[in-house]
Amino acid sequence: MATAYEPRELPSALLTDPEMIRACRTRDFAGIFTLVRRRAGIYGSRIAGLCGMTPSRVGEIMAGQRRLAHIDVIERVADGLRIPGAMLGLARRPWELPADSEVTEVAQEPDEPPAPARAASAPLSTELDGILHRVAGQKVSRSALTALQSSIEDYWRRDDQHGGAALRPAVVGQLHYAQQLIDRTGEGPLRRGLMTVAAELARMAGWAYFDARQYSTARGYFAQALQLAQRVDDRQFIANVLSCLSLQATYEGDAREAAALASAAQDTARHTESPDLVMAMLHMREAFAHATLRSPAECHRAIAKAHTHFERHGSGPAPQWVRYFDETKLIVDTGIALAQLGEHRQAEPLIAEGLRREHRDQQRGRALHAFWLASTQLHNGALEQACSTADSALDLATHVDSPRVVGHVREFHTRLNDHASEAPVVAFEAKMRAAFG
Repeated sequence: MATAYEPRELPSALLTDPEMIRACRTRDFAGIFTLVRRRAGIYGSRIAGLCGMTPSRVGEIMAGQRRLAHIDVIERVADGLRIPGAMLGLARRPWELPADSEVTEVAQEPDEPPAPARAASAPLSTELDGILHRVAGQKVSRSALTALQSSIEDYWRRDDQHGGAALRPAVVGQLHYAQQLIDRTGEGPLRRGLMTVAAELARMAGWAYFDARQYSTARGYFAQALQLAQRVDDRQFIANVLSCLSLQATYEGDAREAAALASAAQDTARHTESPDLVMAMLHMREAFAHATLRSPAECHRAIAKAHTHFERHGSGPAPQWVRYFDETKLIVDTGIALAQLGEHRQAEPLIAEGLRREHRDQQRGRALHAFWLASTQLHNGALEQACSTADSALDLATHVDSPRVVGHVREFHTRLNDHASEAPVVAFEAKMRAAFG
């Protein structure tokens, strides 16, 4: 049971009702309180408790015998009944974006990057220490390598479906285990295979921390992945890790560094065997950086190169880790690059088509792309359509644990500031608060 002064969310159907919007715009509190009573079942005494007034005063207001003019009392009504500030001509109220959706770089775990090489191999806990001790005497076999490779594929699938937060302890634990196996394996194909697996686990750990917006920790694991890939001279994988660092730099607002890293990745992969699909992905990462720098010519040139390499690749061989970059990904990434560049008319149909094609299990990717689509629709003047798309994106966002997705929610919400009193925005914000609250 709610306490007398506990705020309560009004139904979005009421907040978006034209009669309620008119009453709020004119600060007709008699009409507001009457609608709240009829449509939300909140009677005068409850309204009084929520808004810090006496029941008799609320009764007089509802009867038209008194009016509210003092701004502090109007703010109490907005906060008590959860009426968005813009509807009453106020600034956004503190509760309009839930605290749960705040994203900081140190949200869940200490933001301390591991040492790039051996220091990161220390056991995570006494329990893990015991497990490693028990397996220490066992001979490393090809089946152990196969099992590790299989677990990586499963981790990536689950990461795309649910986000990486819950996977980080398992991935880091597998990485430490792989390093223990490397230490007990002599030179040869098996040791090289274990180093390749460890490099992918380190990259995945970096990716999981990047998705959590814990960027310093992510860089530490990416550095570890680079060192392992260098030890087996896997130039394509080195390029892959550099591309991850490029994308992270774009998110951190350092677009020049992002462009430099993407170029370095291309130089690393250019003369490797069957590089076209890898090069297509790398040129798209470069396009993101140039779009952020607002460099149209360079961005379009990078997009064109990405498409050329993709068409040249066809169905040829490619490393397992880049096979996610299919035609659907090429289309949606092209749309996102154009949106970052500010070419929203050209971007919208591409992102919409990519979203239509994407597999339903790719929930995090679909959530991210849906918010990009909503943003382009908003820039193109389709407010109601943008909020409808964002509603769908919220449905997806609630099924993944990804601060990066939440960051996109916040960015889209900020772009709605100029339309805060419009019915579609009020409805979206109500759904957003319910989703994060």
